[in-house]
This record gives sequence, C-alpha cells and structure tokens, in this order.
Amino acid sequence: MTINLGTKENTFFAERYESIEKCVDYLTTHRSEILSILSNISSYRAANAEIDSTIQTLQGAMREVETYRPACQDSMAVFMPSNVILYSYALYLLIPSLYVGRIEFRASSHVAEYVGLLHDKLKEVHQLPISNLKVSQKVFMENSVGNANIVVFTGTYSNAEQIKKQIKREQLYIFFGQGINPFIIGPDADLSLATDDVIRMRLFNSGQDCLGPDIILTHEDIAESFKNLLLEKVKALTFGANDDPSANYSPIFYKDILTAMSEYFNNNDKYIIYGGGIDFRTKKMEPTILYSKLEDRLEIAEYFSPVFNVVSYPNDEQLMKLIGSSYFSERAMGCSLYGSEHLADKLRRKHTLTINQTLEDVEQGNKAFGGHGTMSNYIFYDMQLVSKPILISEVVAEFLSEKRIEV
Repeated sequence: MTINLGTKENTFFAERYESIEKCVDYLTTHRSEILSILSNISSYRAANAEIDSTIQTLQGAMREVETYRPACQDSMAVFMPSNVILYSYALYLLIPSLYVGRIEFRASSHVAEYVGLLHDKLKEVHQLPISNLKVSQKVFMENSVGNANIVVFTGTYSNAEQIKKQIKREQLYIFFGQGINPFIIGPDADLSLATDDVIRMRLFNSGQDCLGPDIILTHEDIAESFKNLLLEKVKALTFGANDDPSANYSPIFYKDILTAMSEYFNNNDKYIIYGGGIDFRTKKMEPTILYSKLEDRLEIAEYFSPVFNVVSYPNDEQLMKLIGSSYFSERAMGCSLYGSEHLADKLRRKHTLTINQTLEDVEQGNKAFGGHGTMSNYIFYDMQLVSKPILISEVVAEFLSEKRIEV
C-alpha cells in the first residue's frame, strides 16, 4: 500500500536514531580502529578532527531532522567524495537514513578501499539499509541513480553537469563541488592571528581539504609584513608520517596532485619565494609560498596541497572587482575576512563568511554550508537550479514535502 509520510506527525524513521547512537558509541570506544583507516588518507590532526566532527554531527542528527522535518523518501543514490570519508559517511548516508528508506552509494575510486573498510565496520554497528555498490559509474547511473528520489553528487562541476543531464524532473539532485575560499587580510588586520589561522587552514591535512584558502588576498600596505611573518612561521613547520601527532604536514595522498603541482610550480617559478620541492618517492611536498600582485593575474585554482598563494591588492575597489568577477562568483563558497569589516555585507551575498576566524571554526554538519556559486554547490529540481548553502535535510523538506513511499 501507499501511505503519506509528509505530515508533521510522521516525517521520518525515528526508530532508526538508535542506530545513529550506536555509531556514536562505536566511534567513541573504537577510535583507534577508525584512526587506522583514516590515517591512510589523512594526517594525525585531520583524522582526529574528522572523528570529533563526525561524533558531534551525529549527536545533532535527531535535532536536525526534527527541526526541518523532511518527508520520508523511498531511495537515495550518493556519489561519495574522495576525502573526509568518515564525515561524509555521516552527512550523506547516516543522517539521511532517518528519512530515506534505502540508500545506495558509490565510493570514489581514489579511496574505495578505505571507504569499504569503514563501511564494513560501521554497517555491523548500525544495520541500516545503506549499501556500498562496487560497480562502474555507468551501472550505478542505470541501476541506482535512475530510480532514486534524491541524488547527491560530490566532485567536479564538469562531471556534475554530465549527471544533471540525466536527472528526471521529479528527482532532487544535490551537488557539492569546489570553491576558491578567499582569505582576505585588510590593512587593519591582526597579522599574527591572520597568519596563524591561514597556516592552520592551509596545512589542514597537508592542504588536502576543500575548505583550505586557495588565495590569500593581502592589502599592499601590510603585504610585506604579512609575507615576512608567514615565511618565518612556515619555515618552522615539520614534516612527518600520518600517524605522527607532532607533524605539521604529512605525505600527499592523491598522486595526481603531485603531478599537477609540479607543472604549476614549473610554470610559475618566478613567483615562488619559499618551498616548491616535491619528493615523488616519499610523497612529500614542501609548504610553498607564491607571492604576486593582483595585476600579475596569476592562475588561481583549488590546489588541494600545502600552497600559500599570496596576492597583494591595492584597494577595496580592485579587491571587490576580483571577488565579483565571474570566475570567483561561479566558485563562491567560503570566505574568511581579517580586518576591513566594512566589506562584510558585500562578501556575505555570495559566501559563507567568517570574520577573524576560519571556515573550520564555523562549519557544523547540522547546518547549511556553502556559497552561491554554481560551481561550488547547487540544487536542481523540476528543471530549476538554485545555488545556495546546503543542508540535505533542509533541502529535502523544501523541495520534496509531499512525497510518498511504498511500504
């Protein structure tokens, strides 16, 4: 029979929350087992922070779902990301299982082995209808995506667009992509705080994190002072293995990054003021500082590596012209502002904005996050596209409020 689960009284599988609580207990009591999996991909600090964030997010799961009350859906298909695999497991699988009947996911080929290990351990704990499909993307598209009420894709914009072409009008398609995340340092900034924070964010998991600032825009009046302070602190950083708690940065996991960055360094060697070395044997990439002026128009992209791309700007007008350009607007996700707080309102129009703190400090898995750039994230439903900060439960409640499921 068909029942309507889109009412206020019955909008989710409340009985499944016990499974979420079991996962929280497991992550707390078996932390070392999870660390042994995550340390294949992440540094010691990043792996521990990921476990902490996952526990906190799962603890807020029921409150999140009760707040937004998404109507129950029959099925969901998820293309999982290639990083933060535990945190993503909570965001895209565990919490949605409270309002989705069954969930099928496909791991990124880069980390499929470790996602499989993680899923095998957690599946024994939660016993939820979450399935890891070890199939090609073509088969996943045909058998899972085509029949799902909700489709979640994490990855590149170009791949997201190819999948979007095959999404039906009645399907909810949610895309999580990549952003530039400017780190802006105004003339009145606390340089010590700004320097410490930009190092903490850029070196998080050795730069292999989507929240890392890919451009550090520094007012020309304080650019020299900031550059000298950054140099001093970066030179003191130490390299170590992923299981070394004292290491400031660790080996690069994604091999294609090493190749891409070696080419980037070679093409832009005149801007390198520190670092630039890559050891392909140990996968060590030195923290590297590039310094240029806005007028040099140095290529800016998401580097996913320990690269500090410092660019000096002359005034607010030129800064906002850059931030407002189509390249930056399309990739607008997060932005951190130190000093120049009079620019805050303008920056908030497109970004999740932090003032004198980092994106890591404010990101919370039970709240919407992201920007208004279509290459960073968007929602596609009924042939309409909306780009805004996303929380899956909130989006499902907004777009699929009257759905029914078969029981």
